[in-house]
Amino acid sequence: SPDGKRLSYMEDGLMTVALDSDGVEAKPGKPEPFLKTEFVENDGKFSPDGRWMAYASNESGSFEVYVRRFPDTGVKWIISNGGGQRPVWSRKGRELYFLGADNRLMVASYSVKAESFSPDTPRVWSEARIVERWIVSIYDLAPDGTRFAVVVPTGDDEQRPNVTFLFHFFDELKRRVPVK
Repeated sequence: SPDGKRLSYMEDGLMTVALDSDGVEAKPGKPEPFLKTEFVENDGKFSPDGRWMAYASNESGSFEVYVRRFPDTGVKWIISNGGGQRPVWSRKGRELYFLGADNRLMVASYSVKAESFSPDTPRVWSEARIVERWIVSIYDLAPDGTRFAVVVPTGDDEQRPNVTFLFHFFDELKRRVPVK
C-alpha cells in the first residue's frame, strides 16, 4: 500500500497482510483474504491513495482488469474490454495502465465520487508490443508518470532479454576511474 503498512499478494486468491515496521525491518501480521473466488485473481495493486485495488481476473473466461474498493465492499468495476492484465496505477494522475490482450500498453482514465469508481473507455497508450513471458510484471511506470521501463520483443523468439543490475554504483565507479 502507498503508506507501506500493507502488502498485496496472490496465494489461493488475492491476500493482504499488515506490515509492522520499526523503520529497519517489516514484520508481517496475519494474512487476510481480499478476494477469494473460484477464478484466478492476480496482480493486486493498491491505488495511490490506498482506497482501491486493481487486479486481473479470468472470471469472464479471459483475463480482464477490475477495480474494487479497499477494503472490499463487494462492488467491482471492469476496466479492460477484450482482455487485460498487469495493472499499474499512475501516481500523479487519475489513470490506470494495463497490458491489453495483444500486449500493447493500454490506459483508462477514471474519476472517483465518494464510494463510486468511474472508468473511461480504455485507449491504446503505445502501439509497441511488450514481451509478456514471465509471471512477474515486465514494465513499470516512472514515479513522475511520464515514461515507462519496458521489455520489448526483439523479433527473435529464442533471444532472452539480458538485464544487468549494478549495486554500489559509486564504489564501482571509483574502482574503475580512480580520482587523483
